[in-house]
Amino acid sequence: MSSANKVDRKAAVDAASWMFNVVTSVGIILVNKALMATYGFSFATTLTGLHFATTTLLTIILRWLGYIQASHLPLSELLKFVLFANFSIVGMNVSLMWNSVGFYQIAKLSMIPVSCFLEVVLDKVRYSRDTKLSIVVVLLGVAVCTVTDVSVNTKGFIAAVVAVWSTSLQQYYVHFLQRRYSLGSFNLLGHTAPAQAVSLLLVGPLLDYWLTDKRVDAYAYSFTSVLFIILSCSIAVGTNLSQFICIGRFTAVSFQVLGHMKTILVLILGFIFFGKEGLNLQVIVGMIIAVAGMMWYGNASSKPGGKERRSLSMNGNKAQKHDGLSKSTEVDDKV
Repeated sequence: MSSANKVDRKAAVDAASWMFNVVTSVGIILVNKALMATYGFSFATTLTGLHFATTTLLTIILRWLGYIQASHLPLSELLKFVLFANFSIVGMNVSLMWNSVGFYQIAKLSMIPVSCFLEVVLDKVRYSRDTKLSIVVVLLGVAVCTVTDVSVNTKGFIAAVVAVWSTSLQQYYVHFLQRRYSLGSFNLLGHTAPAQAVSLLLVGPLLDYWLTDKRVDAYAYSFTSVLFIILSCSIAVGTNLSQFICIGRFTAVSFQVLGHMKTILVLILGFIFFGKEGLNLQVIVGMIIAVAGMMWYGNASSKPGGKERRSLSMNGNKAQKHDGLSKSTEVDDKV
C-alpha cells in the first residue's frame, strides 16, 4: 500500500472513530437525561457500574469468538487506572451536585490545560504558538456557550479538583497503556471494564444513596424505565470503546478539545428534543467561536512542530512516537 493510500486510510479511520464517539456520547447523554429527568432514575454511579458490566459482557463474548487476543496488563497498572477512572466518575457526580452549573462547566473546561500539563511534564510534548492559541479560542467559545452563574463553596471546589485531575489522569493513562503495552481498545477494555464494573456496583448504591437520599433497590421500576436503562447500557458500550479508540489515536488533549463539539451538539439537540432552554445569541456566538477554535486546533496541531514529543534524539523520538501509536492503531483497525 502506498504512503498516500495509508494517509487516506488513516484519515478515514480517524474520522469514523471520532464520529462513532460523538454519536454514542451525545446519544447516551440524551438517553440518561430522559431516564433521570422523566423517569426519576437518579442513580448515576450505579448506572455507570451497569454500563461497565454490559461492556464486560461484550468483551467476554468477543474473546470467546476469537476477536480479542490474549494480552498482558500488570496488576499495578490496572489498579492505578481503575483508581483514576472511578475517582473521575465519583468526582464528576459529586461536583455536579455540590457546585453551580457555571462552576461545574468551568471545572470541565480546566481539564484541557491540566491534560496539556500532563503531556508536557510526562511525555515531554511541545506545542506551537498556534496550537496554544487555538486551545484558548476553544475554551473561550465553550465558556461563552455554557458558563452562566458561577458560585463555589469549599467542598464543591475540592470535589471539582478531584474530578478534573482524576479525569485528566484517566484519559492520559488510556493513551499511555495502549502505547506502552501495545493494547488495542478492546484489549484494554477487557482488562479494565470488569474491575470498574465490580467496584462501581459495590460503591455505587451507597454513594447514590448518600447523594440523593434514595435507594436504588427501592426505585419503582417500570417497563419503560427498564428499557431506557438497557438502552443506556447498550450505548455505553460504544461510548467506552470509542473513547479508548479516540484517545489511543489522538491523545487526551485532542480528545478533550474536539470533545467540546459534543457539548455544542448536546445544546442543540437538547433544544430540539427538550425545548426548555433556547439558543440565544450568546450561545450561538459561543458555538461559532468554539467551532472556529476546533478547526484551528486541528490544522495547527497537524502541522510540523504543531505538537511533538521532545527527546535527546529527534529521530529516535519520531520513530518512538510513530511506533507507539501505530501498534494500538493497527489492532483497532483490525477490530
